[in-house]
Amino acid sequence: MKIFIINRIKSIGYAFKGAYLLFKKEASIQTQTVIAILTIIAGFYFEISGTEWAIQLLTIALIMGIEGVNTAIEEMADFIHPDYDQHIGRIKDISAGAVFIVAIVAMVIGAIIYFPKIF
Repeated sequence: MKIFIINRIKSIGYAFKGAYLLFKKEASIQTQTVIAILTIIAGFYFEISGTEWAIQLLTIALIMGIEGVNTAIEEMADFIHPDYDQHIGRIKDISAGAVFIVAIVAMVIGAIIYFPKIF
């Protein structure tokens, strides 16, 4: 049991390290962080409901998480095949496409939450 707990603590440390590297290295997640902060400020300003907060925070987490997965896929692809390769490029495009889909849905969710409050 003690080893289990120690290993879980180590896992949390690795996760913090990964998040730190992601925020330090990836410009798109830095931009998304600024957008997330502005969205959270807007949530306080417009006094959104608890349900809207939950949806907004889940959406922010989904965007950040999928961006992390996209970054990991790109890093792995570059490690496996550092030179340009058509197949690796396709994998990276598909991964970026997943982020794009989530970002579009996030904008729709933002519009659903904030347009009635603004207009």
